[in-house]
Amino acid sequence: MYKTLSLAAAALFAFAPAAMLTAAPEPIVVTKTVRTNPTLYFQGVPGDGELTRQMRSFLGACGWFDLSGDPKAEYVLSGRRESGRAVFTLTTGGAPAGSWGIPLTGNSRRMAQQMVDAIIQNTFKELKVKGFCSTKIAFCAETASGVKNIYACDIDGGNVEQITNYNALCVEPCWFPDGKAIGYSKYNRTGIDVIETRLNPKRSRVLTAFRGINTGAAISPDGRNLAVILSPDHKVDLYVMPIGGRTPRRLTNSIAVEASPCWSPDGREIAFVSDETGVPKINIISADGRNRRVLKSVGSDAVTPDWSGDGKIVYATRVEGVYTIAVYDLKTGENTRITQEPGVWESPAWAADNRQVVCKRSDGRRSALYVIDSWTGKTRLLVSTPYNLSMPAWSRAGSR
Repeated sequence: MYKTLSLAAAALFAFAPAAMLTAAPEPIVVTKTVRTNPTLYFQGVPGDGELTRQMRSFLGACGWFDLSGDPKAEYVLSGRRESGRAVFTLTTGGAPAGSWGIPLTGNSRRMAQQMVDAIIQNTFKELKVKGFCSTKIAFCAETASGVKNIYACDIDGGNVEQITNYNALCVEPCWFPDGKAIGYSKYNRTGIDVIETRLNPKRSRVLTAFRGINTGAAISPDGRNLAVILSPDHKVDLYVMPIGGRTPRRLTNSIAVEASPCWSPDGREIAFVSDETGVPKINIISADGRNRRVLKSVGSDAVTPDWSGDGKIVYATRVEGVYTIAVYDLKTGENTRITQEPGVWESPAWAADNRQVVCKRSDGRRSALYVIDSWTGKTRLLVSTPYNLSMPAWSRAGSR
């Protein structure tokens, strides 16, 4: 695949994992983990059915406990209202494990998010788990032919909000580090631009509108720089530029097509997809353009990487003609396939707990969003609508 491809074909490769090249697949490592969740029995909050309902929703969605109806579960959580506060007490084996209070604000959903975050962070303190129940997931919904807009929801799939409202394709959402803005590529009559939309109040601005395509935007962890795929000279390459800047700096320059950049947690490196070897593979390059390397992957190709806070890259890969999800551990060099269920699994993105992964799953009729537990392989449906959903992106912890 050469960079003399038509602009439309290059853009398609840049935002959709649809490469048709094949190669001999590498062995798949399927890790059988002994990690299991502790069971938790939640007694509820007497006299507050709404807070009880929201707590139960986020305890189930967080993925760190298996909710049980048995009062003899490993953990027992009880709640009560007192003096304008909701107080929650956690016990294990009858012994106190923690107690937390929060003011009764009237926003039961927000209270439940904050409380479940506190319970997770304290119960799994040795794992340094970041509270992520207050984070959001952005995604694309195809509401008509040629029309995709950006939406966002909470981690339990509730509180869905429409972010953009264009009669156009808006794809590849990415979060700014503060969680208050989303970047995305918007298709126009004359090209593709990268747009930033601030959420409250909603207002938008163009980040890049260079000649050709402007796709695959990724915001650096410090919020200062943008990694983006540009084609000003009909070559589809990876660039970096300051947010609000005018002069992009080119990092790649070859006959290959690049796509899907994502930043390392420290902002020093960028992972991206390149077909320079003949099939799409994940590459890593320093943010200054040096030290480029290709990562080993399972399957015949590897696309749409996302980098976790603890040094793992999740990606979609083609196995026996169907996309599945795998994880590459940069510390050990181990590749692990984390989806075994049928369907086409694509566009994975990490949660801030470095464990849960959100992705798109297609069943041949339409696509919905699912969350995968990368430790256990369990999946749960996040959002399903009459429309095709795709390209989810998870905001960071502490960004709301």
